[in-house]
Amino acid sequence: MDPCPFVRLTVGNLALKIPVASKPARSVVHPSLSPCFCKIKLKNFPLQTAVVPYFPPENQFPDNQQQTLAATFHLSKADIDKLAQKSIFSAKPCLKIAVYTGRRGSTCGVNSGCLLGKVSVPLDLAGTESKACVFHNGWISVGKETKKDSSARFHLNVKAEPDPRFVFQFDGEPECSPQVFQIRGNIRQPVFTCKFSFRNTGDRNQGSSVCSLLVKLTFQLQSDRSLRSEPSSSRRWLSSFGSERERLGKERKGWSITVHDLSGSPVAAASMVTPFVASPGSGRVSRSNPGSWLILRPGGGTWKPWGRLEAWRERGSSDGLGYRFELIPDMSAAAIVLAESTLSSSKGGKFVIDLGGRSGSNGRVTPRSATSPACSPRSSGDFRYGLWPFAVHQGFVMSAGVEGEGKCSKPRVEVSVQHVNCTEDAAAYVALAAAVDLSIDACRLFSQRLRKELCNHHQELLG
Repeated sequence: MDPCPFVRLTVGNLALKIPVASKPARSVVHPSLSPCFCKIKLKNFPLQTAVVPYFPPENQFPDNQQQTLAATFHLSKADIDKLAQKSIFSAKPCLKIAVYTGRRGSTCGVNSGCLLGKVSVPLDLAGTESKACVFHNGWISVGKETKKDSSARFHLNVKAEPDPRFVFQFDGEPECSPQVFQIRGNIRQPVFTCKFSFRNTGDRNQGSSVCSLLVKLTFQLQSDRSLRSEPSSSRRWLSSFGSERERLGKERKGWSITVHDLSGSPVAAASMVTPFVASPGSGRVSRSNPGSWLILRPGGGTWKPWGRLEAWRERGSSDGLGYRFELIPDMSAAAIVLAESTLSSSKGGKFVIDLGGRSGSNGRVTPRSATSPACSPRSSGDFRYGLWPFAVHQGFVMSAGVEGEGKCSKPRVEVSVQHVNCTEDAAAYVALAAAVDLSIDACRLFSQRLRKELCNHHQELLG
């Protein structure tokens, strides 16, 4: 498999020095007391915002400072070509940064921050697909300068690094058992086939190693969940349901998708191990009782758990799909949270795992320090000290783009080459992408009918 060229453009090591007057005006926000922030913009990409630490004027920025990310942009070859197109306004693409004093946010529709100044960093991205390039590293003047050395100084590091990826595209919706193609430029090559099916978790007599493993793990996952919830919540939840017909109409269960290579051998699977159930008194899957998928990989003549995806329907104006993905090193070790965010249920979005960034409310990466696994609430060194199995790598891991409810979704999956050593590695991420896409439907309001491919014959009139 040949990867596609990608470039990772990062902005980091931000700091701000502001000369302090001997008698500062009361209206001026002192940077050491109120945090500053900046807005980072690259043409054709969403605006990103980051906090800017205050640096005492007499201090020097340490040369060996570990990179602290503030923003990340992922550029495909097409993105680079678009940025390189000359216009009457600019001969070269530029990264534009506006620096503000005061806190982020707005009051009564008026922005709280006060613009200090703007910085523009020219970018020459030619050749960055194969070689790293530093565009700026150090201090730069920002704001008005009344006399020598009296202006504010802004520190930043802007660099581009090669970040090649394998790109996969589903040829249809996951529930329609599609083929999966590898994409490279205009070349589409089939690499996997998917098989969607319903698994009866109550049938203990099935000979499938997948089913027997899932029955065992289902009880373990439900036990783990009960430890995080109130002791009596499960009893109240069960008692809220009446007849069997009513219960079946308020749960979605047993979905499974298996990924095969071109020889027909199964190389990964995603199976729903916890049903997606409507919370009492509502028609939605709640965060307190999410449904979950287990991502499986073959090994040692059986299936082994690799990761777990939980999903639910968020309340409020966003009304999005909330999700949490955990890596399972082995059954005896604690799972490691790699991604936790939301996607728009109506518009869709991107599911992203990035070790140098955290997914934001729209599914895009919200930058953070690269010293711990993305989104991990246990980020006090769990990957720096060896618990994270990809500790030798940093940066982008994978992304999956999915469509919203009622739209034809053919997920596009991008996986960093440094995380793919064999066919099973790539297949696991493809199975995860399918589970994310199917979760959009699994978390639909129970007042809405699902398409027939997602309904078991005895649930078709109830779902």
